[in-house]
Amino acid sequence: MRKVFHDPALQKQFDKDGYVSLPFISKEKVELLKQAFFDTLPKSGGQLGADDVKNGHTITYDFTFIDKNPEYKKLVFDIIVKQFEQEYNNVLADYKPIIANFIRKKTDGGEVPLHQNWAFVEETKYTSVSIWCPLVDSTIENGTLQVVPGSHKRFGLQRGPKVPWELEGIKNEIINDYLIPLETKAGDCVILDDSIIHYTAINKTPGLRLTIQLILIPADTYSLHYDLKSSNDGEVSVLEVDHDFYMKFNPWMQPSNVKTIRKEKFEFKPMSTSQFEARLKEPKIDETTGLFAKIKKLFLTEA
Repeated sequence: MRKVFHDPALQKQFDKDGYVSLPFISKEKVELLKQAFFDTLPKSGGQLGADDVKNGHTITYDFTFIDKNPEYKKLVFDIIVKQFEQEYNNVLADYKPIIANFIRKKTDGGEVPLHQNWAFVEETKYTSVSIWCPLVDSTIENGTLQVVPGSHKRFGLQRGPKVPWELEGIKNEIINDYLIPLETKAGDCVILDDSIIHYTAINKTPGLRLTIQLILIPADTYSLHYDLKSSNDGEVSVLEVDHDFYMKFNPWMQPSNVKTIRKEKFEFKPMSTSQFEARLKEPKIDETTGLFAKIKKLFLTEA
């Protein structure tokens, strides 16, 4: 498995827990990025929502990636990458950014449902990461990040915006019994394996709750995207995509003009709490070569 961190101690902790917490950017950069959020906001095209996707999704947080204006998304991406580049290169072992977000939670809103991030790489070989960096102190009261430690690379191997999630039916049980909150000072960060199960609650404070997320993949591989045309389909398309794809992408619409790498069999199998607990104790998909072969045999079909 390709390493994620230069530091072996960070790599060991990340392999075990699926995340690490560490100091990241200076106070000066925190203030610069906070100001950049407000300076660029007039260029926002507004958030995609139920009226745009016609499927009843309700978005309760401000999230750059689902903005209607691709030029605004590109501007935010360039600003965040410029301010983060030196720091992530110091920590990560040759990674490149693909998606950048300002995430703002308004008072009494902003819950981000329990989820795993999409699969952006071939996870039996590589690991994509999210750098989650609050620009104000992130606390339980204002909806800090919460994770299920050790849940990375064990669930939802085919993850995309239209792919049903096997843990959907037990989300409340996981939120109530398995999460730990990661209260984080402004400028510090949590670096997550994108496959870890995580959640953030509503902002119960009157103050600004502003965070940055930067998603990165190993520089020596391509980004992929799992697409399911409908929940009745028996296969998922695995697409090779680029930076421009994410700038223009509507997560709930059918992708077009992209390369299909392969098709994989898809069968939705919702999990019970007991199955979830058992899976947490099993090897991760990148730990056992025999499991790799089993997964490939189960999923792969002719493209």
